[in-house]
Amino acid sequence: MTDRVIVGSLGGSFGVKGEIRLKSFCADPAAIADYTPLYTEDGRAFAQMVLTGQLKNGFTARVDGVTTKEEADALRNVSLYADRDVLPSLPDDEYYYADLIGLTVLDTGGATLGTVKNVMDHGAGDLLELIVPGQSDTILLPFTKAAVPTVDLSASRIIADPPEGLFTQSDQDTAE
Repeated sequence: MTDRVIVGSLGGSFGVKGEIRLKSFCADPAAIADYTPLYTEDGRAFAQMVLTGQLKNGFTARVDGVTTKEEADALRNVSLYADRDVLPSLPDDEYYYADLIGLTVLDTGGATLGTVKNVMDHGAGDLLELIVPGQSDTILLPFTKAAVPTVDLSASRIIADPPEGLFTQSDQDTAE
């Protein structure tokens, strides 16, 4: 587990006075401003963030050190991270995406299915994107209680009971 968790991303300028577009990945989207300082991957820190408005898919905000349209545009597609210790504790059956990435996925018989590459949510529920040994394509496993009955962070593994045919589909495609 890392010391920081991704909480949002910046989307470039909004207007000409340094306001920036902000997408929040937090359960309470507006709470992102409460988790300052926020950090970028290259180590830049934003000690203060003020949400100034709401957009269809996020917010407009002011962050310290950004005062021009050009400075805001330079931050387009930059991810924001918060220190784990300022984030709320999660219930037993909830996880930060960052904690799932890299975990080994085993089936209920103990055979390795793959490794979690990414966690996605396209609106119909979370999906685990798995890197499967010997396959070039990744597989999307629904992150539901039925398909993923056990997540063991201390052992760095997930026990999965995937829907029938999910892992044999690509084998059938290559046999045809």
